[in-house]
Amino acid sequence: MRIAILAPRPRDLGLAGRIRAILDGDTDIVAGSLRQSLPSAFRSGTGVVVIGAAGMVVRLLGPELSHKDRDPPVVAVAPDGSCAVPLVGGHRGANRLARRIAAGLGAFAAITTASDTLLGLALDEPPPGWRLRPPPDFAAFAGALLDGAPVRLVDETGAGDWLRAAGLRFADDARHEILVTVRDRAPTPECLVCHPPQLALGVGCSRGADPEALSVLARSVLAEAGLAPEAVACVVSVDLKADEPAIHALAEELGVPARFFPRERLAEERSRIAHASEAVERAIGIPSVAEAAALAAAGGDARLVVAKRKGRGATVAVAEATRPIDPAAVGRPRGRLAIVGLGPGDPAFLTRAAEAALARATDLVGYRLYLELAKPLARGKRLHPFALGEEEERCRRALELAAEGREVALVCSGDPGIYAMASPLFELLASQAEHQPAWQRIALEVVPGISAMQLAAARSGAILGHDFCAISLSDLLTPAATIERRIEAAAEAGFVIALYNPVSARRRNLLLRARDILLRHRPASTPVVVGRALGRVGEEVRIITLADLTPSGLDMLTTVVVGAPSSRTLTLAGKPWAFTPRGYRLP
Repeated sequence: MRIAILAPRPRDLGLAGRIRAILDGDTDIVAGSLRQSLPSAFRSGTGVVVIGAAGMVVRLLGPELSHKDRDPPVVAVAPDGSCAVPLVGGHRGANRLARRIAAGLGAFAAITTASDTLLGLALDEPPPGWRLRPPPDFAAFAGALLDGAPVRLVDETGAGDWLRAAGLRFADDARHEILVTVRDRAPTPECLVCHPPQLALGVGCSRGADPEALSVLARSVLAEAGLAPEAVACVVSVDLKADEPAIHALAEELGVPARFFPRERLAEERSRIAHASEAVERAIGIPSVAEAAALAAAGGDARLVVAKRKGRGATVAVAEATRPIDPAAVGRPRGRLAIVGLGPGDPAFLTRAAEAALARATDLVGYRLYLELAKPLARGKRLHPFALGEEEERCRRALELAAEGREVALVCSGDPGIYAMASPLFELLASQAEHQPAWQRIALEVVPGISAMQLAAARSGAILGHDFCAISLSDLLTPAATIERRIEAAAEAGFVIALYNPVSARRRNLLLRARDILLRHRPASTPVVVGRALGRVGEEVRIITLADLTPSGLDMLTTVVVGAPSSRTLTLAGKPWAFTPRGYRLP
């Protein structure tokens, strides 16, 4: 869950940064008045940490509260960092969040929920992976236990130690019961059913299997065996199927991870499987997928509780472990690769989507300078820095890491699709993916960013207000003659033109040739925006005329935006602005 850290006063920002470092995940720091930011964050369903008084938070959130099963977690942290108080959603993560923050700050977590303080556990917040089927009136059930009523613990799995360690009164003849089981059992007014994550659902399927058919098969297999879907810890298969939509759809439907094993690992289960398939062995070199994957996930002392069942284009098997399964320790997930645009450099211009992609990533790959720009979000992640000119090496490394099942972000400045890393990555895939089948199974995402021409335009007004194009003056990959032809065509068409890479240490004259071409098609007084180090320390933005455009003072950190013949300038309060009219008939 994303966490919003609300810092209403400038002096709260330091503490907000410390909390963000403690949580080390998908977090935002939101500065400013709580009157709007707090209700907005709460309505969005995000977790909320407020630096401020608990009473103030309660007053602001009062009209927003609905039901404890729906409200997101809210924690108030004292401005001096001395305590963390869960206010809403204690058993939806607020208590855990408060304890985590308090531990990191060396503070006190003021937990007030009765079950935590009196019983030492939250019955409705079990360990990770566990699912509950509460009695119809859970409040009455929990209230009876809080009042000291004894309870009978029926643990069919041996996984209920967390319950035994609590402050509950156990008695074999008690009226109330807690049942720990992988069986599909309905709760009663006196029975709380707890399902530990001890079932591994193995799946094999043909390419392009129907997700609905697989779902029907899996649910019918579980139902016929009397097994609870809530006890499934993960959906597992061979790594050749890591990109199969039906498998991921089933895992999402069950609310569990999809994990995948290499064929070599599944081959080790040959002696334990119930049904070997010659057809499968001819196709992929191993005699079983569904059974072998289920057994591999459930562990060496697991048993196959449902042998392979065939459906339309798919097979399913179920293994039961002797202890709860940690999906993170099972096989590996489908690798993901996000090509992420950091924007110009200022964190204020990093998009929410880019920030989320960086937060999810386990590995960051990129040019050293860009990894430095991403440093505030890189804590605890593996960094893979590269030098300028190593674009192919960056792409290859990112693909190799993602093929291993990692969550990778290939970072670049600006927008990844504008003179950045998205294009070389797809070029590499187009030329070599046929020989790298693991690359073909990666989940790819391109996360846009704010480009230099956008920030240059915003800093100076609205020079991109009408039709525009972008041309790079770098002749390393494009011949200078081709660049000049493109400038000529764009100039003749009347486009606003953003010139990227206008000069380098060795290339100075191409900018002058571009200026001379443009002067043949538009006035010498045409406004030109020159932006250097945009969004970074030392940012400079100037508005000059086309006649005054020279390489002096320009470098590879500079972006030049040449206005159209219709572009104009305007001075307001001593500040010059440039804009390109759209043609509206304004009075």
